[in-house]
Order: sequence, then C-alpha cells, then structure tokens
Amino acid sequence: MNLYLPLKIFLILFFFLLSLFGYAQNKTPKDSISNKLNEVVVTQNKKTFTNTNGNIKVDVANSIYNSIPNTVDLLAKLPTVQVSSDKESISVVGRGNPLIYIDNQKVGMNDLNALAVADIKTIEIIQNPSSKYEAEGRSVILITRKFNKKDGFRTEISEVASFKKKYSNYLGFNTSFKKNKIEWKANFNYNKLQPWENHSIDYQIPDAEIASKYDVTAYSKKRQFVFGGSLFYKINEDDYFSLSINSKLQKDLFPINTITDNKNKEVINNVVTYSDNENKKNFVNSFLNYSKKIKSIDTQVFTGFQYSNFDQGMWSQVENNYNNTQFELAQLRDQKFKVNVFSGKIDVEKKFKNEMKFEIGGLYASADSKSDLDIVYYENSENEISHYDFKEQNLAGYSQLSGKIKKVDFSVGFRVENTNVNGKFKTDLVPLIHKNYTNFFPKVQFSVAIDSTKSISINYAKSISRPNYSSLSQGTTYINPYFLYARNINLDPTIVNEISSTFQYHDKSVKLTYYQNTDPVYNSFFFDKDLNIMTFKDVNFDKESAFVLDFELPFTYKFWTITNSLVFVSEKIEDASAVFLSSNNEFKLPKGYTAVLAFRGVTKQNKGVFERNARAIVDMSFSKTFFKNWNCSLNFNNVFKKINEEEVFTINNINSKARYLVDEHEISISIKYSFGKVKETEFKGKSMEKNSGRVN
Repeated sequence: MNLYLPLKIFLILFFFLLSLFGYAQNKTPKDSISNKLNEVVVTQNKKTFTNTNGNIKVDVANSIYNSIPNTVDLLAKLPTVQVSSDKESISVVGRGNPLIYIDNQKVGMNDLNALAVADIKTIEIIQNPSSKYEAEGRSVILITRKFNKKDGFRTEISEVASFKKKYSNYLGFNTSFKKNKIEWKANFNYNKLQPWENHSIDYQIPDAEIASKYDVTAYSKKRQFVFGGSLFYKINEDDYFSLSINSKLQKDLFPINTITDNKNKEVINNVVTYSDNENKKNFVNSFLNYSKKIKSIDTQVFTGFQYSNFDQGMWSQVENNYNNTQFELAQLRDQKFKVNVFSGKIDVEKKFKNEMKFEIGGLYASADSKSDLDIVYYENSENEISHYDFKEQNLAGYSQLSGKIKKVDFSVGFRVENTNVNGKFKTDLVPLIHKNYTNFFPKVQFSVAIDSTKSISINYAKSISRPNYSSLSQGTTYINPYFLYARNINLDPTIVNEISSTFQYHDKSVKLTYYQNTDPVYNSFFFDKDLNIMTFKDVNFDKESAFVLDFELPFTYKFWTITNSLVFVSEKIEDASAVFLSSNNEFKLPKGYTAVLAFRGVTKQNKGVFERNARAIVDMSFSKTFFKNWNCSLNFNNVFKKINEEEVFTINNINSKARYLVDEHEISISIKYSFGKVKETEFKGKSMEKNSGRVN
C-alpha cells in the first residue's frame, strides 16, 4: 500500500486544524466585561472581482488568491486568462497574447516569475488598451503592487508546501520600508521544484510509407533564486525618481525518456532514447524613471530607461537503444542563447480645464541576441557548429487626445513604429534576414452613458504581435532519432485589425468582437524524406478571422459571490469554434473562513491545423487568518485530474494524434506570517520597454 498519500492528507489536516485551534485560543469569553462597547468599526467587504465594460479587476491583496504560490499560477486562475502547459506564455481568450505591466512598466514572463504574490495589490485585465500602450497586443494585464504611503515598515515570510507527483517547496521573504521621502522594497524567494510532464504522438505519412509513435516522459529538478529591489524618492508633491531591479536565476536538471516505435516501409525499429539535460536560465531587468511636472503650463513629463538581459544555456547528451540491444551515444548538444535589450522613452501629458487630455511621446529600443549551436554526431563522427546573430531596432511615436463631451467619453490616438531587423550567420557574407518596415496603428474608443446603470462603447484598434527573441533563434530539442522540436528564424510579426462593441448593465456586460489577423503564427510539421526526420516548429499562416462573443456575469447573494465568464469564439482559419467558460465562486463563511470553488472549461476546438479536445478543471481553496498576523490556506488544483490535452491534425499529407499530460493535480499548504503595517503606495511607474515581453 502507498503510505505517501495518507501522510500528505494527515499533514494537511494537521495544519488546517491548527488554524482552528488558534481561533479558539483568541476567542474572548462572553461575560459582562467583554460585552462593553468600547469601539464601533464600520467595514465594507471588498469585491474580489469587479467588471467595467468587460475589463475585470481582481483584488488580490484582500482575497484568498494571495495564498497562491507564484504569480503565473495566480494568473491561470483568473477569468479568460490561459497559461500554456509549459508556463512560458500567457493568452487571453479571444485576444491572443496580452501586454503585461507591473506598476505601469511593461514586462514579460521572466518578470512575472520574479514577482512575489505577496507584493500584488490588484490585477486588471484591460480588453481595449489605448494608444499610450504599445501597439504589440490587443489586451493588457495590469498588475499593481503594494507600497507604503505613510512612514512604516512591514515584513512577510511565507512558506508553501506543494504536493503533486513529487514535492515542491516555495520559501519567500518580502519587506518594505518608508521614511520621509524615501521608500524601498526588497524580496527574496527560493523555490525547489520538481515538475513532471508526459506527451505522446502517433503519426503516419502515407506517401512515404512511414508510421511512427513515441511516448516521452520528463522529470525536472529546478532550483530558482528570485530576488529584487525597488527605490522610490519623492522629490516634491509632483516630481519623483525611482529605480527597480529584479532577477531570477534558475538551474534545471531534466532527464528525458522516450520510447519510439517506427516503421519505414518494411523496416521496423523499437528505440529507447535517454537524454541527460542540464539547463540554466538567468534573467535581470532594471528600470530608471524620472517624472517632472512643469506647473506653468500644467504638463507632466516622464523619462525612463530600461535594460534587460536573458542568458540561457542547454547541454544535452543523447543515447539510443535500438531493438533491445544496448545504449549507444547518439549526440552531444551544447546550445547557448543570450539577448540584451535597452530602451529609452519620453511621455508628455497636458491637461486642459474642460477635462480634455493630450498625450504625446516617443520610444527607442534596441535588441541584440546571439544563438550558438554545437552538436557532435557520434553515429557518423561529424560536428556541426553555427553562430547566429540577430539585431532589431524600434523607433516609435504616439499621440492621443481623450476627454468627455456631454455623455460621451472618447479617446482617439495613433502610433507610428519603424522596425529594422538584421539576422546573419557568422559564416555568411550577407545577412540572411533584412527587414525595414513602418507601421501605422490607429485606435479609437467611444463610450456613451445611456443612464446611470447602462452604457455602450465602440472600439477600433490596429495592433502587432512580434515573436519572442528566443523563437527567432536556431535552437532545437532532440526527442528521438526521427523527431525534433525547432525554432524558426524566419517568423514574421502578425498584424491585427479589430472592431468591438460592449454593452454594460450595472456590473454585467456583453461584448461582440470581430478581428482579422495577417500572418498569424501556428505550429506545423515538416518531414525531411532524405534524413527521415519530422520537425515541429512555428510558421506563419496566411490569414485568419474570428467573431468573439464575451459575457461577464458576476452575481452576489449573501455570503456567495460568483464571477462567470462565458466566451464564444468562431475562427475562420479552419472553421474553428469553441466555448470557454470560467466560474469563480467565493464563499464568506463564519469565523473568518473563506472558501473558493473555481471551474474552467473549454469545448472541442480547432486552432490552426489542430483539433483539440474538450477540457474541464475544478479548483478549490480554503483560507483562514488567525493570531492576527498568521494566515493558513489549503489549495486543491485540478481536483478530478482532468487535464489531458489531445490534438488531431492533418497537414502536408501527415496525419497525427497527440496527447499531453500535465502535472496539475496539486494539494498545497500555504503559511504566511507578517508584521508591521503598510498602506497605499506613493510609488509610481511608467511603461518604457516595448520589447521586454519578448525577452525569453
């Protein structure tokens, strides 16, 4: 009998009962003394979710969501937000990959991994960002952190024990301090993770008389050091200076085991592949901001600089065992990728007496990446070495006018962006890739208040979606002798045109959107008949279009608060259609307990060349604060273990069925202790890096 699961359940019940004991110890006997009325405190329960014109805002600091171990897992639980199985990308249903901001500074996945949940105050999902946001993205996830407003000091220590297939641990330390005009924050987290994943693919190529299937399993041992600091100096009531630095250092050991059955005409091989892998990912991001108000003309001027560095190295040694003989070395792979991004930005904002506001600004960004590949092929005693350099420069300017005329709120603006790209192998005399293009991105928003409870808005926007820098490198991943995962240095950006209309009634809304994409990016497969190798990589398709119908239906009844998101998506690229549903139910129970029951589901869908299965996930959480400064939470993720992802596709005369298993069934215990006192922040920030979201 497996004694590990009963032990886990015992530990969970023990810690949760401890919280009950703490409550009982603090309870004051009901006698004549305790019945004296010394103080009356009037409080109002804040809503965890609020909805304005389809934009959802989440109060993280005052909800059970502040007990989730990391920021990426937190986002995965929010309405309409989807996190990829490898947790390397985020999308919003019907709107693609969003722009991500922390305190109005544009960031990427690496910054999210370096941000502690304890620092987050609110998260807002903005469906129709204005022209002041970069053109790259049709939606914005805006994260606001907690800082001091009055002099004070606060420290929080947290420990999260996570039980999946293997045990993972999250230890965090966060502190903040404010004295007079100076405010600083610091955080340090050490995470010891052991994720697991499995996937299998069964494909046939009738023209080449090939049938192959493989099953691959990987266990990882990740060690993460996450740390950061922020300094804010308030020069006077209107002017400030700020500096922020955050970093994540990660080392990853992950052996991969693959079993393959391959038939090529009359030749049949059973292959067991063992790949010993070591991976490092080091990331640092820094901001320097200065804001100055010119009082004589009532104009605010902001200038900022940002530097980001991402350094990744992957070493692999691959062995194959053909038909139960013996393991023999196949390849030794040494791959390195590094990117540096620097940018500077200026924003000018002028307010007029009639509630009008005019904004204008510019941005310059430069990115330089290097991708090195060194492969030793033991089977034929060959060595492949290549060095690929990629450079990109962006120059952007924008202008926007917003205000209110009678009952009409409006925002009219545009961005102009010039992009210059060069990609070259060191052995080539001329660049392999050279692009220089200029794009114009108009955005228009109108909102009309019908009465005090109803409004209708109309939006038009043109935007762009650029590939991550690592996607434009030459890296590959070896699965077996017949299958590779590869990047694509020839990817082009996607141009998006969309129009939408939203009707709001109280806190409920319905939104209809139509968009058209040029050069959308999807996965595809390519077979090399000479080498007998199948390659999986991203490519640009021609066009796609879609209708999206989005319902946001919050509901409150006594102690029960429910937030429902229902999204219908119909895409033309493959006559695709799907329904996405998320429902977050929050229960305020007696004696300070909070419970959350969340449901996320999607119907069968077609995306690109893939047909994907329907999926549904149920999460549960329980939280209790005791001894004033202690908080204990239980989280149950994917309660019924329904996370299998299945894909079927046919393209280029290749038929395939794939299954992905993700280690999402989790029981976690979170314990936090905090001391000190903080209030709202004086800290201010601005976006200045249009490419930081691509640094991964």
